[in-house]
Amino acid sequence: MSATAAPAVERSAIKKIAVRLVPFVALMFFVNYLDRTAISFAEPNGMGQDLGLTAAQFGLASGVFFIGYIVLEVPSNMALHKFGARRWLARIMISWGVVSLLFTWVQSSGQLYSLRFLLGVAEAGFFPGAILFLSQWVPARHRTKILALFYLAQPLTTVIGAPLAGWLINQHGAFLGLEGWRFMFLGVSIPAIVLGVVAWFYLIDRPADAKWLTQAEKDWLTAELARENTAKTDGTDGADGKAQGGQDSHGSHGKAALKAAFTSGRVWTLAVIYFGFIYGLYALAFFLPTIIKGFEEQYDTSFDVLQTGLITAIPYLPAAIVLFFWSRHATRHGLRSWHIAGPAVVGGLSIPLALYMGSPAATIAVITVTACAIFAALPTFWSLPSQFLTGAAAAAAPVR
Repeated sequence: MSATAAPAVERSAIKKIAVRLVPFVALMFFVNYLDRTAISFAEPNGMGQDLGLTAAQFGLASGVFFIGYIVLEVPSNMALHKFGARRWLARIMISWGVVSLLFTWVQSSGQLYSLRFLLGVAEAGFFPGAILFLSQWVPARHRTKILALFYLAQPLTTVIGAPLAGWLINQHGAFLGLEGWRFMFLGVSIPAIVLGVVAWFYLIDRPADAKWLTQAEKDWLTAELARENTAKTDGTDGADGKAQGGQDSHGSHGKAALKAAFTSGRVWTLAVIYFGFIYGLYALAFFLPTIIKGFEEQYDTSFDVLQTGLITAIPYLPAAIVLFFWSRHATRHGLRSWHIAGPAVVGGLSIPLALYMGSPAATIAVITVTACAIFAALPTFWSLPSQFLTGAAAAAAPVR
C-alpha cells in the first residue's frame, strides 16, 4: 500500500467500525446498565414497601450482584477470548435477560438477594468483554475515541432510562395486573434477550471476517493490530514486560500471560484506581433515586415517579457532554496522566460537598459535577490496559 493511500484507508476503516460496531455494542451496554440499576428505581417506588426492605437490606441487594460478577469475571473473559465475542457476548445478554425477567415475580428479600447474585453471575464479563472486543478492532491511537463513543451509552442510559423507568412504573396494573415496579422489570428485560439473539448474527470476531470492510481496510487493520501486539509481546511497548503476555490462551504462553496479569504491579495499581471511580459511579447509580425521594422529608418537597426519573437524569446529560469532549481532547493531543488524575481529584472533592448543600437544586448541582468527573475519566482510563496487555493477559486484566 502506498504512503498516500494509507491515511485514506485508515480513516475509512475507523469510520466504518465507528458506524457498524460501536453503536450496536453501545446499545448492548445501554440495556446492560439499565438492567443492572433497575433496582434503584424500583426500591423507592413500591418494591421496598412490598418486600419489606430496610435500607440495609436494599444495600445488600444492590451489592450482592457484584459477588457473582467478580467471581466469574475473569473466567468469563477468558471464555470470550477462547470462543469469540460473537458467541460469548450473545450468551451473556440472553442469560442476564432471562434472570432479569424473573425479578418481575420476586416475592421476598431472600429471593431478591438470590436473583441479584444470579444476575451478577449472568452478566459477568460483559463490560470488560465489550472493551476487549472493541480494542481488538482498532489500533491504540484510535482507541480512546472509540471507547468514548461506546462509553456514552452509560450516562445516556440514565438520561433516557430514568424517565423510561418512571413511565413504566406509572403503568401500574396495566399488564396482567402487575405493580408498576414489576412491570418495569418486565419492560427492561425483554430487550436484553432480543439483543442477545441479534448479536449472535450481527457481531464479527475479527476484522479479517468483516464483509463490510474492503480488502485494503482488512489488510491495514490486521497488519496494524499485529504490529502493536508484537511490540507489546516483545516488551517494546512498556517497562512492565512481564504483564504483556502472548496470545495463546490454551498453551504455556497463555497461562504465563494470565499469571503475569495477576502478578503485575501495574495491573493492580489500575485496579485500585478503577475501584475509586466505580465506587462513586455506583453510589450514584443505586442511591440517587433514593436521595431524591429523601428530598420530600428533608426539604418538604414532593415529586411523582416521572419527576423523580427526570431529576435522576439531570446529572448525566452534562456528564455525557463532558465525556465526549474530554475524550476528544485526549485523542487529539495524546492521552496524559492528568486526563485521568484531574477528574479523579474533582470527583473526590465534590462527593462530600453534596452532604452540606441546603437545597435540592444545590445538591443535584454538586452531584452533576461528580458525575461529569467520573465519566470524563472512565473512557481514558480504559484505553490504558490494552496499551501493554495482549491476548489472554488482556482478557484477564479488565476486572470490573
